[in-house]
Amino acid sequence: MDLLKTLPIGLYLEEPVTWLHRLDPRVKLFWLVSILVSPLLANAAWRFFLVGLLVAITLLAMIPLRVWRQQLGWLLFLCTLMLVLTALLPDGLAIDYQTPVPAPQQLLLLVDESPETPPEGLRDVAPFPDQFSPESFNLPQPTGYRYVLLDTWRLRVTQRSLELGVRLSTLFFTLIYGTNLFLLTTAAEEVTVALEVLMSPLRSLKIPVTEIALTVTLALRFIPLVLEETQNLIRSVQTRAINWKKLGFRGSTQVWLAVVERLLKNLLLRAEQTAAAMAVRGFTTPNTHRVEWSALRLSRADLLVLVILVGFWYARVVWGSEGV
Repeated sequence: MDLLKTLPIGLYLEEPVTWLHRLDPRVKLFWLVSILVSPLLANAAWRFFLVGLLVAITLLAMIPLRVWRQQLGWLLFLCTLMLVLTALLPDGLAIDYQTPVPAPQQLLLLVDESPETPPEGLRDVAPFPDQFSPESFNLPQPTGYRYVLLDTWRLRVTQRSLELGVRLSTLFFTLIYGTNLFLLTTAAEEVTVALEVLMSPLRSLKIPVTEIALTVTLALRFIPLVLEETQNLIRSVQTRAINWKKLGFRGSTQVWLAVVERLLKNLLLRAEQTAAAMAVRGFTTPNTHRVEWSALRLSRADLLVLVILVGFWYARVVWGSEGV
């Protein structure tokens, strides 16, 4: 199992260079924030639109199939499973659903017109269950709305459970795949430059902008190291041909706890080595060793993408709001 290929999270695709690579990182950062924020208080149609938009951008950018095929397949499967399970699980509303009961005036009319009219003293009392149950009144409903969408055997899908499933699955897909697509086409150094430029007004508030941007860069660089260490430990366990059935639950738990402990030790060792390498090269404070990044310039393509972003938010406000 090669985690660096099956889970390319936080990895930068150097070749081929697509039009997404050439865009300004600030523009891509604006789009990423918009894609992550726009699902809030949005309807289901807009959430599915975002999922289709991310897939369409991947196809239009002509990113190699080997890069995103397996990850997108697993992610779609996981989100679909979340949608189905959330829709079938109870929606959390402790309500006993029943069909609408006619008004008392309608009940009295039906009682008067029925062949077996109850005595005068019982007309103000609730009708008899066998004669005047809610199922006996076949009244037309004012609208076609149904709260319970599916109720067969032990499976029940309601409006609320389906809505929760759509929200959870689409948000999970948008968060994971949108962020991964951004990191796939944007180098860590470009992310650092974009963050430092956009956060530069915060310097007046004495906020360490450079330290924050450098920390983000180190975190992005550290993700492949985590995947590599995890992959090496899993392979080391597989090569030992452990008989898990003979170990049992307790023995298997102890083995995996030892693996997790070793993983944490290796990651802390890598972090210490990185810190030592930075200290040797003078990365102690921004004043003593400051890296001069390349200047960012907006091209015509960047301006066009920003105009499309304005249209994106216009569509979100007009058609994507709840209740539309």
